[in-house]
Amino acid sequence: MSGSREAVKGGGDSRLEVVDAVRGFALAGLFLVHMIESFELYWFDPKPGPISDAIYFLLMGKSFSLLALCFGFSFYILMDRAARRGVDFTGRFAWRLTVLFGIGTLHSWVYRGDIIQLLSAMGFLLLIAHRVKDNRVLAAVAALSLAGPVLMVQFLAAFFGAGWANLPPNHWIDPAMPVYVHGSFSEYVRANLWAGQVPKWWFMIESGRLLNILGLYIAGMLLGRIGFFARPEAFARARWIALAVAVPLGALLYYVREPAAQWVLAAGHGEAAARELRYLLGSWFDLCGTTIWALVVIALWQGPARFLTRPFAAMGRLTLTFYVAQSLVFVPVFYGFGLGLWDDWSQATRLAVGLGAVAAQMIAAHEWLRRFHYGPLEWAWRALTYRSWDVPFRKAPAAA
Repeated sequence: MSGSREAVKGGGDSRLEVVDAVRGFALAGLFLVHMIESFELYWFDPKPGPISDAIYFLLMGKSFSLLALCFGFSFYILMDRAARRGVDFTGRFAWRLTVLFGIGTLHSWVYRGDIIQLLSAMGFLLLIAHRVKDNRVLAAVAALSLAGPVLMVQFLAAFFGAGWANLPPNHWIDPAMPVYVHGSFSEYVRANLWAGQVPKWWFMIESGRLLNILGLYIAGMLLGRIGFFARPEAFARARWIALAVAVPLGALLYYVREPAAQWVLAAGHGEAAARELRYLLGSWFDLCGTTIWALVVIALWQGPARFLTRPFAAMGRLTLTFYVAQSLVFVPVFYGFGLGLWDDWSQATRLAVGLGAVAAQMIAAHEWLRRFHYGPLEWAWRALTYRSWDVPFRKAPAAA
């Protein structure tokens, strides 16, 4: 999930720390969403409130998208630096993705909401996109993917009365959820092996998230090609223009979404058409939010308020380790086989614990990186990528 510094055997190119800050911010945001969701168990018996509404409005869909954008940029960095050394990194990157998919599969047995599997599987498409040298073609593919063609088709089909489009979505059928809430540990493990995975993948298909990820991957790769992160000062004016467009557009989409859905219902086109229109406009709203957050973090990093974003950079270098560790710690806290606190803690408590855990991860990341080059999982991923344990892990002690 991280990887904007990559050299054979862990060599010493300097990191683009602003990307680490964006990635770390995305990880923190995704974690807060998970905490408010009680790592998905919130949806067993949703009880909306001002805190959940605020976190979902600000971070849900946006944090995940920021991680996908950074993944596409990291891919560009890996391929570009290998090319500068005269090395074709294609085969190595394919193996790297395979290793990551294995890590994600193991993690999905702990937390079925794992995104590592999805990000790694979709990453193989980057190897095809990388062969396309015309940035205009790639920009068109990214724009089409981000426009939400799957949701558009589903909306139009439901709008005009297609039977298949007016059925309940497949991802609404979730036999594993009662097991997660009330089941034993063995039942929980069995559910994660299959029954819990099926609705997750149906959601990825029916929500259009697969194509959305492809669009974000290509967008991240294109930002790398044009030097967006390497030369941020050259794009200062463009960033402010993009922000000036994204903020009012996002506000418009937010306030239009429900009236538009109600109009579809009033016109007699059915609940399914209204639902798909909500999803479609919501996906565009999330894209605006992703853009806004990315631009805000970059602007803070480039200005005198860098101290606000610097703590996220260390987190961003340990994304894989922290993402897995979050599940290992909090799934037993919330799920029925453990403490079962998914509905005992108030939203305020879950938010407070989440913010405290983010602060603890920032401190832990800073202290860890004083002594080590990589996080434990980042190091293992790198070593397996090169099929060699000769990858520096512990930093040499500073000279007296």
